[in-house]
Amino acid sequence: MGCVHVYTGDGKGKTTAALGLLLRAVGAGHRACLFQFMKKGEYSELRALRERFPEVEVHQLGSGRFVDPQRIGKDELDRAAEGFGKACTAIESGEYDLVILDEANVAFHIGLLSAEAVLRMLRDRPERTEIVLTGRSAPESIIGAADLCTEMRMVKHYYDCGVPARKGVEL
Repeated sequence: MGCVHVYTGDGKGKTTAALGLLLRAVGAGHRACLFQFMKKGEYSELRALRERFPEVEVHQLGSGRFVDPQRIGKDELDRAAEGFGKACTAIESGEYDLVILDEANVAFHIGLLSAEAVLRMLRDRPERTEIVLTGRSAPESIIGAADLCTEMRMVKHYYDCGVPARKGVEL
């Protein structure tokens, strides 16, 4: 039976937790697919996946620019809709044991994705498919539909002392 995981909160580690689950799944011989909403760029984990786990499909759906929630443009809405359509197709295909929708919670929160559409997708997914949704501000409806929800809470962060994002840790 596949479960729905939600990793949310203001603390560090949501995407890292999802990638850890992906590594475990691939190590067990499962098929995995990663959709990154609102992200575009050369992150270390993507290079590792391409080089060491080419069987993992990765789709970056962001524009590479900051999305201002007060001024969401047609480009951002189109990218999110197209990406969500691809994610739904991947899930419905039954080809994947694990599908990760990275930063989907933020995309709901700022209006790029509809929580109702995601709830339909979760309800209609193949029974054995494991789904992970990451990002701050997960809506209560998504948390309610999840089988597991972990909230990462920031207690202390070195960013507050001026330490920038570091390659191999945050990048």
